[in-house]
Amino acid sequence: MAVFAFDNSYQRLPERFYRPASPAAARAPRLIRFNAALAEELNLDFARASDEELAAIFSGNSLPEGAAAIAMAYAGHQFGNFVPQLGDGRAILMGEVVDRDGQRRDIQLKGAGVTPFSRNGDGRAALGPVLREYLVSEAMQALGIPTTRALAAVLTGEAVHRETKLPGAVLTRVASSHIRIGTFQFFAARGDDEAIKALADHVIARHYPELEGLEQPYLALVNAVAARQADLVARWLSVGFIHGVMNTDNMAVSGETIDFGPCAFLDEYDPRKVFSSIDQRGRYAYANQPGIAQWNLARFAETLLPLMAAREEESVEAANAALTEFGRLFQARWLDLFRTKLGLVGEEEADLDLINSLLKSMQDSEADFTRTFRALGKVAGGAGDPVLEAEFADPIGAGDWLRRWRLRIEDDLRTPEERQVAMEAVNPAVIPRNHRIEEAIQAGLAGDFTVFERLHAALQSPYAEIPEFAAYQEKPAVEERVERTFCGT
Repeated sequence: MAVFAFDNSYQRLPERFYRPASPAAARAPRLIRFNAALAEELNLDFARASDEELAAIFSGNSLPEGAAAIAMAYAGHQFGNFVPQLGDGRAILMGEVVDRDGQRRDIQLKGAGVTPFSRNGDGRAALGPVLREYLVSEAMQALGIPTTRALAAVLTGEAVHRETKLPGAVLTRVASSHIRIGTFQFFAARGDDEAIKALADHVIARHYPELEGLEQPYLALVNAVAARQADLVARWLSVGFIHGVMNTDNMAVSGETIDFGPCAFLDEYDPRKVFSSIDQRGRYAYANQPGIAQWNLARFAETLLPLMAAREEESVEAANAALTEFGRLFQARWLDLFRTKLGLVGEEEADLDLINSLLKSMQDSEADFTRTFRALGKVAGGAGDPVLEAEFADPIGAGDWLRRWRLRIEDDLRTPEERQVAMEAVNPAVIPRNHRIEEAIQAGLAGDFTVFERLHAALQSPYAEIPEFAAYQEKPAVEERVERTFCGT
């Protein structure tokens, strides 16, 4: 049996930060998948553990010695409406370990039963959302985007009741921490400045130690969190990712992508695209994500105002400056990423228009986001224009844009082959397309996890064109399209 060297720093905070929570017993746990590479990264030795032992641990049936077994308290703005108490309603923090790089990591069971924050829910997770989060979080890791990770997925052997009866499952999630903007809001709503300070000091020590000892550490914390979020959201947009539910309780102060409920990736490019079934008004559409991140950060800054300066006006002014800086940082990072996607070297004032012109042509012609940028890399390497034009309903528009693009890159001293290699290193060939995830889920619901395993394997090398996984580069046929994704609670 594996030994967890837990060192549970969050549990050392005052008791009002969490509630004790014990996993409910799973009737007949069965291992779906165990992430052995991540376990090694976490300094966990499972070499001698059987599948049955792993299933017992990661269903919550056999809680390791030293586990925290707590549900974290938090609040949050959900679709713009503030809810003063949310908390981990179906997640239990098993504990914290220090990985082989010396970084502290949370290990959390998601779907392990009722907690004090379950709000009349069953605290369980259905199989479909567990498979989705496992696939997408590990795909994000392979794409190089900061994210929570999936350590294990386990069937519970029991049904959960949503619209229909579904197989129950538990996901073991790994994160730098599970502290959210909503965690700060929980205490701000109660006027508990002492708790806000303790939480801010904990976050600085854990995620931003370079801020310790500064004259204005809490203002610096707002700026630091804003900088990480600017980078994160720019990276999302660069691969066509739509989070789907960017509530303040789903925004981690560590700067990792967290909570893969109704998330999805673009097929055809449309900045207004929404997949989430609960996002009726498009609040969290693809192009709205930077603005929502900034709005969420404003809510974060509000919680820290009492700690920032003696005069309220000075605190507000400093916080507003941090939010303005977020916009600048995001735009600069977005431009940098899309310049690289287009194979541009250096910076020219007309680059923004060149990028936006391509995106507008893609939108008008319903061009596939991932395939278009991948095709452009091939054109950069010497393939003919039809390779790109084939992705457009109106190839004339693509041809006109290519002429502008060639003028921009004519001073690039790299060989075509070098330019293609550089572009293919940032433009994935394979993403977790919605219809492929749905295939894996439907097969899993029927008891077949080979589709899940094959998709998972394909997603581990997203920037390579591996013949065995060529089918995963294809966009969905009309009848395969998935237009709605679901939260899974």
